[in-house]
Amino acid sequence: QVQLAESGGGLVKPGGSLRLSCAASESIFSTYAVGWYRQTPEKQRELVATLTSGGSTNYADSVKGRFTMSRDNAKTTVYLQMNSLKPEDTAVYYCNLCLTTVQARCLGLRRSWGQGTQVTVSS
Repeated sequence: QVQLAESGGGLVKPGGSLRLSCAASESIFSTYAVGWYRQTPEKQRELVATLTSGGSTNYADSVKGRFTMSRDNAKTTVYLQMNSLKPEDTAVYYCNLCLTTVQARCLGLRRSWGQGTQVTVSS
């Protein structure tokens, strides 16, 4: 089974930026869509962004205009560039392969969850 590893989280002040990475053990992002999700102890895991194999993106309203998904040319790593971060963006962020997409939005999952990467936005 392909392995995904999230990294890049950390502590940042409100208004700051972080770039998360999701590294795959093989070149799969030209085949499968991938989503970035986040979860806090108080909320269910939510989808924040999707990047399809064709390069289309979809963002949750809460992050639209602030977050950007991209991938490298080798199709082994996808990124989530997060700008203008807010305290409510604090969460553990996960990436996962989409089972399918509907209007470029991830639907269903192809693998179990990884460990994620913690993002904390605080002054």
